Amino acid sequence: MIGRVKSAVQSSARKLGVDVVRYRAPVSEFHSDAYLRHNARRLEHLASLRLPVAGRTVLEVGAGIGDHSHYYLDRGCAVTITEARSENLDFLRQRYPDCDVRHLDLEEPELDAPQPFDVVHCYGLLYHLKQPEAALAFLAEHTGGVLLLETCVSYGADEAVHPTPENRANPSQAVSGMGCRPTRGWIWGQLERWFEHVYLPRTQPNHEQFPVDWARAGAANRDGLTRAVFVASRRPIENEALVHALLDRQTRHA
Repeated sequence: MIGRVKSAVQSSARKLGVDVVRYRAPVSEFHSDAYLRHNARRLEHLASLRLPVAGRTVLEVGAGIGDHSHYYLDRGCAVTITEARSENLDFLRQRYPDCDVRHLDLEEPELDAPQPFDVVHCYGLLYHLKQPEAALAFLAEHTGGVLLLETCVSYGADEAVHPTPENRANPSQAVSGMGCRPTRGWIWGQLERWFEHVYLPRTQPNHEQFPVDWARAGAANRDGLTRAVFVASRRPIENEALVHALLDRQTRHA
């Protein structure tokens, strides 16, 4: 089994044209079977929302090794890809040599951008931050159109952040060693603070980490991770896939 995993990691790295030894750690984490399946379910759900992103300017934050970047590149977008970890940045620059790849740590964010982006893509990052409120304010500042947000959350009707320690040695976890698991209510309130229009998809990705019945407090899946998707916009979005309410019940994307 170990030999097969090692071979798969090396094959993935070679296909991307990067050095096998140098990039084994991030590839082995981000290209595990579980991670690949998880990303597939998230991106197919994003596509099902039919949001008009083709040809737009996009800021992707917390890109990891860029497994979401191609979603926008394939749609003709001008993508600024950002990441905090140096090993992931090296990999991104090898994988996407023609893209604008930059360092960005949302714990201490600095980004020289001439104008806000049409789309800001923040999937799987917010819960790896110890200062999510400041991060959302920064993302709002750089969003000219739509913020697409996916994150781990905690059950509960209250508005709380719930700080959570994480393994900083893991290339997919918090750089600072401290993350959070905010409630959906806390995130909704923060988004309403910074955006004129906030939406929840009627559906959730077809994956066990995305609940559809939020009234079942504590009914997390076996690994304890519970996730939600939010859409915040500067202008109203006429889209039957979205609702301007924090739904207690959603349906599973088929």
